[in-house]
Amino acid sequence: MWIFVMFDLPIGSREQSRAATKFREFLLDQGFEKSQFSVYARFCNGKEQFETYMRRIEANLPNRGDVHVLSFTDRQYENIVRFSGQRRKHQQKNPDQLALF
Repeated sequence: MWIFVMFDLPIGSREQSRAATKFREFLLDQGFEKSQFSVYARFCNGKEQFETYMRRIEANLPNRGDVHVLSFTDRQYENIVRFSGQRRKHQQKNPDQLALF
């Protein structure tokens, strides 16, 4: 299963900018990888682990802004169509279990 966290956080003030940076750093510390600007992804081993990450994300939400969390099965993740520039990218495969460690 894959978790995607997408967010739109305000950065109009120094305090808001710090909160947005702190949230991004939290996601990286939790093993998420930056997929695109304000889009982070992480593989997890099922519903229980997904719920654990949801609780952690909820506990670290900034005071303002929007955060969306999506979950994808392995098959759905493999079927994501990617483009880079004007070229279609090859489908990504799910990581092997040992690749996570």
